[in-house]
Amino acid sequence: MADSSDQRRAVIDELLELNQRLLESIMVGDWDTYARLCDPEISCFEPESRGELVVGLDFHGFYFDRGGVPGPHNTTMASPHVRLLGEDAAVVSYVRLVQRLDSSGNPITHRCEETRVWQRQDGRWKHVHFHRSESR
Repeated sequence: MADSSDQRRAVIDELLELNQRLLESIMVGDWDTYARLCDPEISCFEPESRGELVVGLDFHGFYFDRGGVPGPHNTTMASPHVRLLGEDAAVVSYVRLVQRLDSSGNPITHRCEETRVWQRQDGRWKHVHFHRSESR
Protein backbone atom coordinates (compact mmCIF):
# COMPACT_ATOMS: atom_id res chain seq x y z
CA MET A 1 0.00 0.00 0.00
CA ALA A 2 1.32 3.46 -0.92
CA ASP A 3 2.00 5.85 1.92
CA SER A 4 0.51 9.33 2.04
CA SER A 5 3.62 11.00 0.56
CA ASP A 6 3.44 8.63 -2.45
CA GLN A 7 -0.27 9.41 -2.87
CA ARG A 8 0.44 13.15 -2.59
CA ARG A 9 3.21 12.91 -5.21
CA ALA A 10 0.87 10.98 -7.53
CA VAL A 11 -1.81 13.69 -7.24
CA ILE A 12 0.75 16.44 -7.88
CA ASP A 13 2.10 14.59 -10.93
CA GLU A 14 -1.44 14.09 -12.26
CA LEU A 15 -2.27 17.79 -11.85
CA LEU A 16 0.94 18.88 -13.58
CA GLU A 17 0.23 16.50 -16.46
CA LEU A 18 -3.36 17.76 -16.79
CA ASN A 19 -2.19 21.36 -16.64
CA GLN A 20 0.43 20.71 -19.36
CA ARG A 21 -2.27 19.07 -21.50
CA LEU A 22 -4.46 22.14 -20.96
CA LEU A 23 -1.66 24.49 -22.05
CA GLU A 24 -0.94 22.41 -25.13
CA SER A 25 -4.64 22.40 -26.08
CA ILE A 26 -4.55 26.21 -25.96
CA MET A 27 -1.48 26.38 -28.20
CA VAL A 28 -2.84 24.03 -30.87
CA GLY A 29 -6.44 25.27 -30.68
CA ASP A 30 -7.85 21.94 -29.47
CA TRP A 31 -11.23 23.06 -28.15
CA ASP A 32 -12.48 19.55 -27.35
CA THR A 33 -9.60 18.87 -24.95
CA TYR A 34 -9.80 22.34 -23.41
CA ALA A 35 -13.56 22.10 -22.82
CA ARG A 36 -13.22 18.57 -21.39
CA LEU A 37 -10.61 19.74 -18.87
CA CYS A 38 -12.54 22.86 -17.81
CA ASP A 39 -15.62 23.32 -15.69
CA PRO A 40 -18.35 24.94 -17.85
CA GLU A 41 -18.50 27.82 -15.33
CA ILE A 42 -14.74 28.44 -15.28
CA SER A 43 -13.82 31.94 -14.12
CA CYS A 44 -10.75 33.99 -14.91
CA PHE A 45 -8.86 37.22 -14.93
CA GLU A 46 -6.54 37.48 -17.93
CA PRO A 47 -5.14 40.24 -20.13
CA GLU A 48 -7.71 39.55 -22.86
CA SER A 49 -10.57 40.25 -20.43
CA ARG A 50 -9.20 43.77 -19.82
CA GLY A 51 -9.51 43.52 -16.02
CA GLU A 52 -13.00 42.03 -16.01
CA LEU A 53 -13.87 38.74 -14.35
CA VAL A 54 -15.03 36.37 -17.08
CA VAL A 55 -17.23 33.37 -16.26
CA GLY A 56 -17.98 30.49 -18.62
CA LEU A 57 -16.37 29.01 -21.71
CA ASP A 58 -17.87 31.28 -24.39
CA PHE A 59 -15.24 34.00 -23.99
CA HIS A 60 -12.45 31.44 -24.52
CA GLY A 61 -14.21 29.78 -27.45
CA PHE A 62 -13.86 32.97 -29.48
CA TYR A 63 -10.07 32.57 -29.48
CA PHE A 64 -10.18 28.83 -30.18
CA ASP A 65 -12.37 29.52 -33.23
CA ARG A 66 -9.39 31.36 -34.74
CA GLY A 67 -7.13 28.30 -34.49
CA GLY A 68 -3.96 27.60 -32.58
CA VAL A 69 -0.56 29.21 -32.75
CA PRO A 70 0.89 28.53 -36.22
CA GLY A 71 4.28 26.91 -36.61
CA PRO A 72 6.50 25.08 -34.17
CA HIS A 73 6.25 25.91 -30.50
CA ASN A 74 7.15 24.63 -27.06
CA THR A 75 5.35 25.36 -23.79
CA THR A 76 7.18 25.02 -20.47
CA MET A 77 5.86 25.44 -16.94
CA ALA A 78 8.88 26.95 -15.20
CA SER A 79 9.18 26.38 -11.44
CA PRO A 80 5.70 24.88 -11.02
CA HIS A 81 4.31 24.83 -7.51
CA VAL A 82 1.28 22.74 -6.54
CA ARG A 83 -0.61 23.53 -3.35
CA LEU A 84 -3.11 20.84 -2.39
CA LEU A 85 -6.14 22.30 -0.59
CA GLY A 86 -7.52 19.04 0.76
CA GLU A 87 -8.42 16.01 -1.33
CA ASP A 88 -10.50 17.79 -3.95
CA ALA A 89 -8.88 21.17 -4.66
CA ALA A 90 -5.46 22.43 -5.71
CA VAL A 91 -3.69 25.55 -6.91
CA VAL A 92 -1.01 25.25 -9.59
CA SER A 93 1.28 28.28 -10.00
CA TYR A 94 4.16 28.74 -12.45
CA VAL A 95 5.68 30.95 -15.11
CA ARG A 96 4.61 29.83 -18.58
CA LEU A 97 7.33 30.08 -21.20
CA VAL A 98 6.26 29.76 -24.82
CA GLN A 99 8.96 29.36 -27.44
CA ARG A 100 8.03 29.94 -31.06
CA LEU A 101 9.25 31.66 -34.20
CA ASP A 102 8.56 35.30 -35.06
CA SER A 103 7.50 36.41 -38.55
CA SER A 104 11.15 36.38 -39.66
CA GLY A 105 11.72 32.83 -38.42
CA ASN A 106 13.76 33.86 -35.39
CA PRO A 107 13.13 32.08 -32.08
CA ILE A 108 11.37 34.14 -29.42
CA THR A 109 10.17 33.36 -25.91
CA HIS A 110 7.01 34.83 -24.40
CA ARG A 111 6.40 34.56 -20.65
CA CYS A 112 3.48 35.06 -18.31
CA GLU A 113 2.65 34.26 -14.71
CA GLU A 114 -0.25 31.89 -14.17
CA THR A 115 -2.22 30.54 -11.25
CA ARG A 116 -4.76 27.82 -12.02
CA VAL A 117 -7.27 26.29 -9.62
CA TRP A 118 -8.34 22.68 -10.07
CA GLN A 119 -11.23 20.93 -8.32
CA ARG A 120 -12.01 17.22 -8.28
CA GLN A 121 -15.62 16.74 -9.40
CA ASP A 122 -17.15 13.28 -9.59
CA GLY A 123 -13.69 11.76 -9.35
CA ARG A 124 -12.13 13.85 -12.16
CA TRP A 125 -10.06 17.01 -11.95
CA LYS A 126 -11.63 20.08 -13.58
CA HIS A 127 -10.01 23.44 -14.18
CA VAL A 128 -12.28 25.95 -12.39
CA HIS A 129 -10.42 29.30 -12.23
CA PHE A 130 -7.24 30.97 -13.45
CA HIS A 131 -5.41 34.24 -13.26
CA ARG A 132 -2.83 35.09 -15.93
CA SER A 133 -0.59 38.14 -15.95
CA GLU A 134 1.63 39.20 -18.83
CA SER A 135 5.29 39.80 -18.06
CA ARG A 136 6.97 42.91 -19.35
